[in-house]
Amino acid sequence: MTAEYSPPTAPIDVIHADDEILVVAKPHGLLSVPGKGVHLADCLLTRLREAFPATLLVHRLDRDTSGLMVFALTPHAQRHLGLQFEKRQVRKAYVARVHGRVPGRAGTIDLPLAVDWPNRPRQMVDLRHGRPALTKWELLQSCADESRLVLFPRTGRSHQLRVHCLAIGHPILGDLLYAQGEAREHDRLMLQSVSLRFRHPADGRAASFSAEPEF
Repeated sequence: MTAEYSPPTAPIDVIHADDEILVVAKPHGLLSVPGKGVHLADCLLTRLREAFPATLLVHRLDRDTSGLMVFALTPHAQRHLGLQFEKRQVRKAYVARVHGRVPGRAGTIDLPLAVDWPNRPRQMVDLRHGRPALTKWELLQSCADESRLVLFPRTGRSHQLRVHCLAIGHPILGDLLYAQGEAREHDRLMLQSVSLRFRHPADGRAASFSAEPEF
């Protein structure tokens, strides 16, 4: 962990619930699943099971990333959604505030990633041994010292968006693992999951959920 764990206490915002799935807005600073040790037991999954005992994990967000997550409420839904994530059929979009003025209007970051073993949990670009990682981005706005991007990860590597932004010279603001200097000096990681699109496990129809950025 990059800081003492002090998770938010506000109620979880449930965006959608039916017989098969649960879509919620994970707050910044809350683990998706329990960490190692009693002090890291409080997490989104545990809280959701208090109200929805059948809740099953499908994917994760970093502790410091906020935004939309989908959970399954049946084993069938968990398998169905898990397969969509595995086959990269789920479409995700994030908004990020990054350090510096990003040139251009859109682009693609195609850089393989691997664990930085001596500095875990950090990840790093590894052109020889890394796993493929692809992120598309679009510029929303920029000024002299920062830019607002929409990020579209096409793969789901650990810390992918954070490392890819760092690799192009524009770390995400407030990133205590990867940013340096004034880019670190923010009250949170400026990264939020704002859109999820997938096929509903009940009938295969397209399901789409979105949320307004918090920053």
